[in-house]
Amino acid sequence: MEILRSATALGLSWILAFPAPLALAQDAAPVQDASPGRDAALPQAAVTNLQPPGHRPDYLSTQLQGDARILHALNRFTFGPRPGDVEAVREMGPGNTGLDRWFDAQLHPENIDEADLNARLAEYPAMQWSARDLMFRMPSPAIIRQAADGKIETPGSGTLHAVYENQIYRFQLRKAAQAEKQTATANRGQTPAPAMQDPAMNTAPAMNAMTPAPAQNADQDRGRSARAEQVQAERADADEPLIASVLSLQPAERVQRLQQMQPAEFDSFIKSLRPAQRAALLAGMSPDLRESVEDLAAPEQTVVRELFAERLARDIYSNAQLQEVMTDFWLNHFNIYLRKNEQMPYYLVGYARDTIRPHALGSFEDLLEAVAHSPAMLIYLDNAQSIGPDSLGAYRAKMVNERRPNAKRQAPEGLNENYARELMELHTVGVNGGYTQADVTQVARVLTGWTVDRPQFGGDFQFNENRHEPGTKKVMGVKIKEHGELEGRELLHVLATRPATARFISRELAIRFVSDDPPQPLVDRMAKSYLASGGDIPTVLKTLFRSPEFWAASDSNAKVKTPLEYVVSAVRASNANVTNYEPLVNALRQMGMPLYGCVPPVGYKWDEADWVSTGALVDRMNFALSLAANRFPGITVGWAPEMDMSALDDNAPAMQVVPTPQSEEARLEQILLPGGVSDATRAAALKEFDAQNGQNPLMATPVVAPRRASRAPADAYEREDQLLAGLLLGSPEFQRR
Repeated sequence: MEILRSATALGLSWILAFPAPLALAQDAAPVQDASPGRDAALPQAAVTNLQPPGHRPDYLSTQLQGDARILHALNRFTFGPRPGDVEAVREMGPGNTGLDRWFDAQLHPENIDEADLNARLAEYPAMQWSARDLMFRMPSPAIIRQAADGKIETPGSGTLHAVYENQIYRFQLRKAAQAEKQTATANRGQTPAPAMQDPAMNTAPAMNAMTPAPAQNADQDRGRSARAEQVQAERADADEPLIASVLSLQPAERVQRLQQMQPAEFDSFIKSLRPAQRAALLAGMSPDLRESVEDLAAPEQTVVRELFAERLARDIYSNAQLQEVMTDFWLNHFNIYLRKNEQMPYYLVGYARDTIRPHALGSFEDLLEAVAHSPAMLIYLDNAQSIGPDSLGAYRAKMVNERRPNAKRQAPEGLNENYARELMELHTVGVNGGYTQADVTQVARVLTGWTVDRPQFGGDFQFNENRHEPGTKKVMGVKIKEHGELEGRELLHVLATRPATARFISRELAIRFVSDDPPQPLVDRMAKSYLASGGDIPTVLKTLFRSPEFWAASDSNAKVKTPLEYVVSAVRASNANVTNYEPLVNALRQMGMPLYGCVPPVGYKWDEADWVSTGALVDRMNFALSLAANRFPGITVGWAPEMDMSALDDNAPAMQVVPTPQSEEARLEQILLPGGVSDATRAAALKEFDAQNGQNPLMATPVVAPRRASRAPADAYEREDQLLAGLLLGSPEFQRR
């Protein structure tokens, strides 16, 4: 990434570290309202009906008006506005009716056109498979170990046969290398280090490998890169005839030729490819064929890469933005760590697709029950291993264990309280929700038997009666009679309908959409809506949307974007075309918010304090400069203004006003930050532009001059626009919402 080259750019970001949100809102250039007086469009009776009791009847007559009001809603209920979004909402109706109609439409994502998004998601057909199919067709490390040991049969022919052969070959290489290392260590009289399990068990790089973690020393990093490039060049020269012959084939023939290679030959071939050759290998392939090639190289990495790509594609390109924002909210609320075990990446595909997204704008109780039945959650918080101490399964296990020799006896399985505790503390009533440790134990007993059928093979939820604890349980004063799986359903209903849950969920939503410390009256009204509607999420969101607290000018731009919100909003504001999501994945990792990367179940925080630091702001600025300058492979952005050349004679020079830095900054500011920036930010951006752009920028005194179709000047102007756009994307105002 671009490294900041002056203290000015750092200062531009550092303004964010000690903000004054209200001052920022007041200093920023005001958004022009294209329809003055539009707030009078709704009848007074209609406005009154929208108001919560005890508040002034007109929730529309707050400090935010016109386009500023639209922009505020787009910043909070989407991943950031795209060029033209404010105008599109404005055109949905006069006054504030357009914004109300937009919000109501967002609450019904099933009616929103997603043709563009669906075309992009079609690039990842494997993301529609079940966990069982994924583990078989893109085999997990556990599947490969069993295949290598002869415990399961490998596919008999075709690409999938080659996938298994390649993975078994790599597994055996690693196993032999580990054994050799342990032998050498033992011969030196040292204690062998424990074997490290490689999640991918892969010696061949993926077709679109992720950027490795940065080296401790930049000189070492450059040295390793140079040596790696030299080795790759030597290998490529040796394999050049083979590479040329494969690349000359039609797409389907290329895949067939790759699957015919022996594992060692295939690995050598893949490692020999230069970036341009890798692109040529995949050129013209359908999504299915491309996945076959990636499967041959690194199946587990392919699953993870597509899991990330699909999520980012939805966040960036979905027109149902509120559904995606709420999906992100619930994925964080019901957090699951990607690397819990080898099966988790495969289970997370269905967890996001089938458990969270369909319920993101539905009933909280339905969502809670879907999560509780999810294999991903049962595995992540260990409930799949829990067994009732007095269950038939525990008794049988005890009998079997007692018949074993002492040396082979195993520690008995027991009651696991991990999910029970997090179900109450993080998912429903909250840490101050009125439960005790005894309640946690009782919840764990209720949920015994809620397990997963053969998780190493991608099995689904299973209720195992033999592992279920018999007898009546009592949770927070409520008796739950013995009734097998139905006990768990009754428990979830009890928790979902508790007033403490209503308050806890309402506060979490208010933190996400309003402020880091939301007003208690707002939380109380949201909780009241929750209880009155039976936990209907859209009803709670409507209460929030129609509250005066949400529209308070003092809270406008008061929320610092998380890294995910920042990266996605920058791509959306830039109107970028993304065909490779790896740079965005790597940027999120660099900024400290890798997708599905939060280890503890609490999830990532939404608070400003967690995301504002000198290093974090520099990372954001460098990302902005790189994005704007098209330095990320597979991500393209154009900044030049569109020109209508149809009326010009083909031989006549086009006449165009040569821009100045000030005029271009104003044009790009309107695209990227239609709410405007402060005078201080604008001055800092222009000062940094002058510092980085040298002494002789093309943008000089505005004149009308001929601009022929010459590539060099256009590219030069584009580079200057890229720098200005990058500075604006890194500005304090853009890092807030």
